Amino acid sequence: MAKGLNATENASTWSALQVYVMAAACFAVGILVGYLLHSPVTSQAAIASISSPQMQAPANTPPGMPQQMPSLEQLKQMADKRVEPLLEQLQSDPQNPELLLQIGYVYKAAHQFKEAASYFDRSLQIDPKNVTVRTEMASCLYYIGDTDDAIAQLERSLTYDPKHAGTLFNLGMIRWKGKSDANGAIAAWEKLLRLYPTYERKAVVEQLIGEAKQHSRTVAASQPKS
Repeated sequence: MAKGLNATENASTWSALQVYVMAAACFAVGILVGYLLHSPVTSQAAIASISSPQMQAPANTPPGMPQQMPSLEQLKQMADKRVEPLLEQLQSDPQNPELLLQIGYVYKAAHQFKEAASYFDRSLQIDPKNVTVRTEMASCLYYIGDTDDAIAQLERSLTYDPKHAGTLFNLGMIRWKGKSDANGAIAAWEKLLRLYPTYERKAVVEQLIGEAKQHSRTVAASQPKS
C-alpha cells in the first residue's frame, strides 16, 4: 500500500466523513438516520453528489490529521452549489418532476430538510400518487418538527398504496417518536409484518414492537388506579 493518500483516496476519505456527519446530524434532530426509510436515490446518488471532489472543503489539514467535518451551514453551501445547474434547467422546464426530485434529494442528503420538503412538494403537485416521494417528504417534515403534517402525508400515501412498506414503517416511527402513540405505532408495524412476513428489516420491526409494548405497559402501570 502506498504511504500517502493520493487525490482520489483523499476524496473517498472526505466522502466518508461527510456521510458520517450527516448521520451524526440526525441524532441532533432526535432520530437515527437508519430508522426512517430513504429511497436508494437519497442514500447513494444524492449523498455522492454532496461529497463530490468539486465540493470538498479546502485541503488545509496537516498530513495525518483527520479533516474537519463540515457544519450544517457548510453542507447547505455545498448543496446550494450542487443544485445550481439543476435550478438553471428548472427555469426552462419548471414542471419537470425529475429535476425537482434531484434537487430535493440533494438538499435532504445535506440535512436541509425544509428546502428538500418544498421541492418534494412541488414534485407531488405534478405527480400526487408518487408514494415514495410523499414518504420522503413526510420524513423531512418530521425532521423540521411538523409531526402532524408528516403523519397526514403518510396516511395520504396509504390511500394510494395501502401496502407500501416504507410508509407503514415510517408511520410507526413517527407516531411513536413524534406523538408518543405506542399503540398507533404497533398497529402500523404489525400490519407491515402481516403483509410482508419476510420483510428485510423484520428483526428491527419486531424489536421496535417489543419496545413500544413495554412502553405501553409501563405507562399503564404508572396510571393511578380508580
